Amino acid sequence: MSLRSPERAPADAGGAAGDDAAIVLRDVSRRYGAGAEEITAVGPIDLTAPAGEFLVLVGASGCGKSTLLRLIGGFEPPTTGEVLVGGAPPVPGVSSGVVFQQPRLFPWRTVGGNVELALKYAGVPRAERAGRRDDLLERVGLTGTSGRRIWEISGGQQQRVAIARALAAPTSLLLLDEPFAALDALTRERLQDDVRAVSGDLGRTNVFVTHSAEEAAFLGSRIIVLSRRPGRIALDIRSTLPRSGVDPDELRASTEFAELRAQVGAAVKEAAAD
Repeated sequence: MSLRSPERAPADAGGAAGDDAAIVLRDVSRRYGAGAEEITAVGPIDLTAPAGEFLVLVGASGCGKSTLLRLIGGFEPPTTGEVLVGGAPPVPGVSSGVVFQQPRLFPWRTVGGNVELALKYAGVPRAERAGRRDDLLERVGLTGTSGRRIWEISGGQQQRVAIARALAAPTSLLLLDEPFAALDALTRERLQDDVRAVSGDLGRTNVFVTHSAEEAAFLGSRIIVLSRRPGRIALDIRSTLPRSGVDPDELRASTEFAELRAQVGAAVKEAAAD
């Protein structure tokens, strides 16, 4: 197998800047407070992402990664500028599926029941839900767990259920806010493999927040390094590592992956120090 080295994205990377782009941010910033206590958390930022991209936001703690994710999800309005998802302002819970740091599952429902509830809200007919449920659980490596209770499965399995639930929504955008931060290293690596494998599910665009250069290098087709607060784009790089047809362990062991990880890690440190 031949792996290509990473390439720095050109200034206009990300595809068309028009309404056909999956995500468009124009002169976006977010401020909190007022007067002498006003703080700019992120921005100004201009960013365009085409459909199907796996965009990773990486940077030191407090640089505005999660704030930017919330702006893209429509959970907060920008103080300045414009955010568009699919050519329109994002609507919370409608424009995107979301996976948080904690699974946030309903403990009184089974594994399958949590996924079926998401399918119900997505408008899937009752007669089709069981089949769709089983398909989604299979996609995240949880075949045969539908009848188990939430407290009967591990933390990593619970996060898999959360991912399946997010995939149940008929959206073209999936937002993931440090979903593996609380997991042990081995479980985290396995879930990275799962997310990478389903990243092209139904042509979805993905936005993933992390503070790990290694995680960013492994998952991202495009990696945005943010500076320290106020978060701005310090590095915009497109990965040329293959998205499919390669064993995850072989990918992690490749020279090209090591080069990309080192480049991202150095950029994160430099951006945090500026």
